[in-house]
Amino acid sequence: MNNKKFISLALGCTVFALGANAQNKKNWNQLNPVHYAVTSLALAPDARAAGLGDVGAATDPDVNSQYWNPAKYPFCISRGGVSLNYTPWLRSIVEGIDLANVTGYMRLGDYDALSGSLRYFSLGDVYVGNTEDIIRPYEMALDVAYSRMLSETFSAAVALRFIHSDLGTHDDERTPGSAFAADIALYHNGYINIGQRECQLSWGLNASNIGSKISYDNGSTNEFIPTNLRLGMALLVPIDEYNSITLAADANKLMVPTMPTYIQYLEQEHPEVDVNGDVIDTQYQSDYNSWLQEEGYNNVSPITGMFKSFSDAPGGFKEELQEVQWSVGAEYSYNNQFFIRGGYHHEHPNKGNRKYFTVGAGFKMNVFSIDAGYVISTAQSNPLDQTVRFSLAFDLDGIQDILGKRRR
Repeated sequence: MNNKKFISLALGCTVFALGANAQNKKNWNQLNPVHYAVTSLALAPDARAAGLGDVGAATDPDVNSQYWNPAKYPFCISRGGVSLNYTPWLRSIVEGIDLANVTGYMRLGDYDALSGSLRYFSLGDVYVGNTEDIIRPYEMALDVAYSRMLSETFSAAVALRFIHSDLGTHDDERTPGSAFAADIALYHNGYINIGQRECQLSWGLNASNIGSKISYDNGSTNEFIPTNLRLGMALLVPIDEYNSITLAADANKLMVPTMPTYIQYLEQEHPEVDVNGDVIDTQYQSDYNSWLQEEGYNNVSPITGMFKSFSDAPGGFKEELQEVQWSVGAEYSYNNQFFIRGGYHHEHPNKGNRKYFTVGAGFKMNVFSIDAGYVISTAQSNPLDQTVRFSLAFDLDGIQDILGKRRR
């Protein structure tokens, strides 16, 4: 990958997370995404949720619940499982980028479970300038979770995570960054009667990536990681003995403070600049970056930032609502073996404009299951367009049954 492609990649990875630097006045007032580092932590790893529009907080428990809601594991039927997930990421922009994820869990008795995952996001080979030197930037995260059933219908979980991000350039001013984070998750799984059908109604909550900041310059500047609050509901409706439909929805809110905009800086520090004109003067950009440091944005603690994130948007409550991302999905199941999925994900245009439909399918046997998900973007120039995810999962109970039969 050459330098030009790397620049395109960087823009594609961060356009939804960085503050706008365009010169058009309309953009200054409207486009104001939430800024955070380690963007790969916000990428859904598994194909089942991908086919459902990135929904997973309250869907039926499976081996990939670690990312969406680890509190679901005590409700898994199987005693354990392992999954391998792969996504050739951003292929509409550049080749060589992928996200790999390994997830596993083991139930401990009837009420407890241990789970863990390892994700690795590779940005491929990048040639430095016009030289033959190659850097290989990557991001990775390793986590482990403990979950416990507190009643017949309710469970909770806590996860701990180590995060490492290496942008590939190592010198006195630029270094790899590391951070630690935790998740707190809740899950409720009950039943209600709709007509003559007994339906499963679930809700889930996951506050993820609550932890330290990350720095790429020996601590001179500290960036927020994508602390996120996910709330979801799911309704499983049995049609007959073999057929069922699940309807699910998630709402996501980044618990990261909104960065003050460049136009706010000009109005406060340079009233002589005509901010009502068609073009905004960008000669104060470096001063703006220093102002962010002086005003305390870069010095806000992660916990303080979590609380500020619900009330600090420049546009007030209206803009706070724009920061909520919505996902809806539906899954048809035949005999709990064949699955067809569809979904939709919505992010406000001012906060990134990630709008896309998803489709997916799955096939499940006693020993393993295979899933695939596909993204169809509805927004122009969306790097998520045509993204495919693949998942292969193994059921440890099924493997033990086969081994037991062979021994007999």
